[in-house]
Amino acid sequence: MSSSQPPSPHFPAKESRRERLVEGGGSRAPDPFESGFQKLKTTLHRELIDSLDLSRLGSLDEAHLRNHIWNLAEKLFHSRRHMLSSVDEERLIDELMAESFGLGPLEPYMQDPDVSDIMVNGPNEVYVERLGRLQETNTVFADDEHLMQIIQRVVGRVGRRIDAQSPMVDARLPDGSRVNAVIPPLALNGPTLSIRRFGKVPLDINKLLGFGSICPEMVSFLKAAIEGRINVLISGGTGSGKTTLLNNLSAFIPNDERLVTIEDSAELQLQRKHVVRMETRLPTPEGHGEVVPRDLVRNALRMRPDRIILGEVRGGEALDMLQAMNTGHEGSLTTIHANDTRDALSRLEVMVSMAGFDLPVTIVRRYIASAITLLVHLARLKGGVRRVMRISEIVGLEDGEYQIQEIFRFQQTGVDDQGRAAGRFFASGNVSVFLDRLYQLGIPISPQLFEPGPLGSNENDSFSSVEVIP
Repeated sequence: MSSSQPPSPHFPAKESRRERLVEGGGSRAPDPFESGFQKLKTTLHRELIDSLDLSRLGSLDEAHLRNHIWNLAEKLFHSRRHMLSSVDEERLIDELMAESFGLGPLEPYMQDPDVSDIMVNGPNEVYVERLGRLQETNTVFADDEHLMQIIQRVVGRVGRRIDAQSPMVDARLPDGSRVNAVIPPLALNGPTLSIRRFGKVPLDINKLLGFGSICPEMVSFLKAAIEGRINVLISGGTGSGKTTLLNNLSAFIPNDERLVTIEDSAELQLQRKHVVRMETRLPTPEGHGEVVPRDLVRNALRMRPDRIILGEVRGGEALDMLQAMNTGHEGSLTTIHANDTRDALSRLEVMVSMAGFDLPVTIVRRYIASAITLLVHLARLKGGVRRVMRISEIVGLEDGEYQIQEIFRFQQTGVDDQGRAAGRFFASGNVSVFLDRLYQLGIPISPQLFEPGPLGSNENDSFSSVEVIP
């Protein structure tokens, strides 16, 4: 192996035993080869750390530090070359660099743009979601201690800690990835780690059209609604694409408006320049300094926002958000976890009650109906397919019940030959209640958009030729 060139900052996955992915679930015995490989690697990593001249490290920049460690790692192999093939030796030195600078065995998945989720269920069980499909991998850690070292490195990067006194942590990596870790005594099968990754290049609306996640008529309608300052609530389950859609809808907001975003964990990548971003803060170990979403919503009202975008509504901040929508901050957007549209409204009612005011249900519903107009529901279907399932609007209350009319929907008809959900988008024939408002604002929208029947083309056809955003 040549030592003339150090590795790049990225650690591409090698074509080795570890990269064979297995569809489905179920338990399996740990691979003896992988277990032995990881144990050898951790031993060499300890030797590598022990051999470092710590007095020199502070004077080296990252490129020279990588080169220094690369050379030290190669020297450690001289006494062990008989134990490894050339492929395994090359893989071992790459993974040693990942142990030193990255996330060890998980680093190839952190560099793979097709991987959206990494789930570690103990040292011998690692799953990834690649292109919408959950897959078991052959990746293993040497032991619980090895996995704990990686978890400690992850949480240490963001200034957090995890130990027996604080056995859970939820954090965000510098690249925007969301991290959740649970360790014993709460985790019974050993340390667990979940990493929700976000692409370096966010999916734009044209890509969503190309994937068939939404149809052009829906996009035209949502674009007009955003320009017309219609309040929008986006609902859906975990991984259904709520944040991705919210990011794309922000592209339709006029450039001369000031946006304030509020999030528990900063994930939004709004496609606008004039954006003030705020993030909540957890309490210190002593229990001080906590900042909750409700505090940020109240503060946002003093920042002269044109629109407030709440990454996800989860608690008592729902009341403050509704107040903002009803008092001059029209066009605000938020997301909520829910199984369907009506479930989203029911959850919103519960969250308003969490604000500490004993309001009658009829008052709460009237408040919600006057604040929120448009409801967009998404779902993740069989085979990892994400679709905008329904676009509806609240047209009022009758006998204390929400009156909701559906504008567009996705109707699943079955699955294709690859096991993915198949279907078509439809218009219900209902005309939006805020159409007159759009006309008054000079926002063009064709009445033909609402004619009942199938929309666009088959989802199996490509929408990529439709350019909505230049």
